[in-house]
Amino acid sequence: MTYPLRAAILAAGVTALAARADIELKYIDPSVKPQDDFFSYVNGTWVRETEIPPQYSRWGSFSELAVRNQDALRTLCEAAAAKGAAGDDIERRVGDFYASGMDEASINAAGAKPLAPEMDRITAIATPADVMAEIAHLQSLGMSAAFRFGPGPDAKDSGMDIAQLVQGGMSLPDRDYYLKDDERTRKIRAGFVEHVSHMFVLLGDIPEIANVEAAAILKLETSFAQASLAREALRDPYASYHKVTVASLPEVTGTIDWKAFFAGVGAPPFSEVNLAEPEFFRAFAHLLETVSIGDWKAYLKWRLIHECGAYLSQPFVDESFAYYGRTLSGTPELRPRWQRVAMETDGSIGEALGRLYVAKYFPPESKARVLDLVAQLRANLRERLQTLAWMDEATRAKAVAKLDLLRVKMGYPDKWRDYSSLQTDRGAFVWNVLHAGEFEQRRDMAKIGKPVDAAEWRMTTPTVNAYYSPPRNEIVFPAGILQPPFYDAHADDAVNYGGIGAVIGHEMTHGFDDQGRQYDGHGNLSDWWTAESTARFKARAAGIVKQFSDYTVLDGLHLIGERVQGENIADLGGLKIAYAAMEKAAVGHPREKLYGFTPEQRFFVSYGTIWRDKIRPEELRLRVKTDPHSPARFRVNGPLSNLDEFAAAFDVPEGAPMRRPESDRVNIW
Repeated sequence: MTYPLRAAILAAGVTALAARADIELKYIDPSVKPQDDFFSYVNGTWVRETEIPPQYSRWGSFSELAVRNQDALRTLCEAAAAKGAAGDDIERRVGDFYASGMDEASINAAGAKPLAPEMDRITAIATPADVMAEIAHLQSLGMSAAFRFGPGPDAKDSGMDIAQLVQGGMSLPDRDYYLKDDERTRKIRAGFVEHVSHMFVLLGDIPEIANVEAAAILKLETSFAQASLAREALRDPYASYHKVTVASLPEVTGTIDWKAFFAGVGAPPFSEVNLAEPEFFRAFAHLLETVSIGDWKAYLKWRLIHECGAYLSQPFVDESFAYYGRTLSGTPELRPRWQRVAMETDGSIGEALGRLYVAKYFPPESKARVLDLVAQLRANLRERLQTLAWMDEATRAKAVAKLDLLRVKMGYPDKWRDYSSLQTDRGAFVWNVLHAGEFEQRRDMAKIGKPVDAAEWRMTTPTVNAYYSPPRNEIVFPAGILQPPFYDAHADDAVNYGGIGAVIGHEMTHGFDDQGRQYDGHGNLSDWWTAESTARFKARAAGIVKQFSDYTVLDGLHLIGERVQGENIADLGGLKIAYAAMEKAAVGHPREKLYGFTPEQRFFVSYGTIWRDKIRPEELRLRVKTDPHSPARFRVNGPLSNLDEFAAAFDVPEGAPMRRPESDRVNIW
């Protein structure tokens, strides 16, 4: 058969697929059949002709949009900086923050001097109690040290925020980097010790002392790793839910004065805490008493410079990038200063910058159309839940009720964050970052023991991403991702359904994946599925785990099927829901072809386009170990090879690479 798109390319003269300029025929590979490799069919020419920019470890639709958004943020930041005191309060804060980060001459002249008072605090440590006090102090400034502490919804009473103590303390991306003994991982650990030593030399230590300190830090962080639960284990939400009284903490952690720690980090009085991983904290208590004070001081000094190095003079920036950018991710070059500072402005005072972004780049009609799309997708998922053969009636009724309670947040918050108590100026950049961290920490600490703020957003407005929160039972889509190629208020319906529609459906079905299904409609951790429905679901999910575990991504490296199952389940569900919603919305409307494509084919081409991506080998290895998402190629070919709808759209025969054997096809939604 001659496929319409291939024929169009071969005929030449066609330069666009639909009414959305981000999808272009020139990126298609006409030599590849869609039945053989749909990712390469849609993106092959782009992959072949595109070089990953030297400042990036990967490049694709997400990163292209992110850079366009960063260009927009640069425009907003520079305009705010130019206004200075003449701007309103939001513009002044954004302008001061950005200007301080762009003052390269002052930053380089200062070196590490802005952190001298913090270094002096660490030097003065003399006892384990002092170590705990410094951990609390660093965390009060928004930094991470030893473990994580903060508020979060009570998993079994999700309307209330409670205190949470959670494992942490590691500087490498995953516990496996400390525990595996293959040659590649050993080299990464050796490189880590060398990097830490170099950072200490930049602080003024002699190399011999720096080497000893760096080795001690690796040893301590390895102990943290040994005591930590693996990512696969943490997919079970019950594994990290152990609510205890503050008074009972000594039963696990001995003589640690937790009340002093909680006060030091700025928490209000409270009586209960989720000790998420008890064995980690049992091990931490032992380390606090047995590791030398000198080694603890080295570790805390390292955490300070590790968190702040990117905001200091160029030698610190270059050394941080050399290890975390070049060694771990394979990125050849550092991003330009304006881009790093714009990203930090978004990360630190995102709702201030977000207000400026929305006013200029996200018109009301864009939000209105995407909300209509959400309503259609929700209605389709509701119908699907009511007819699933493997879900029994008792589970079905509660599943529909959960969907009806789903909260939807699109574009931007209804109420913007108040930054009036945040200190910003055009002084040391690192202290603007730390003051912003301190501001967020105070805001977070105030939540403990109070009702969850249902209006709060946990992503900034320009972010190119989205999320589903099980304890909040909500989907959140910032304005940053509601842009081409994912969404265009003026685009062809099939393109929008295959792009942002599939992503919205993906987030909706997270409420019913291996993790999300364990939370009820109010966000409470609850066993609301019957044993029969649970067994049937797990049997289908096992098919997803096996399918993706069989994929080889690089040099014999396989995906970890258990680790990526939730995202793969959601990809499959999102596609089915968005496709069915598109078909239903098209009833009564002309079924016209565009450039020889049916709406069904345009839907799948759009889906393939949003996952257009190239990735460096180092970054790919890193993501296989740490990312719950599969690499882009498998996010396209994996779910599509299970779909009868895709096979029908492109006449994919049995036995073709893009058509899994019937006995192996996974059908959950």
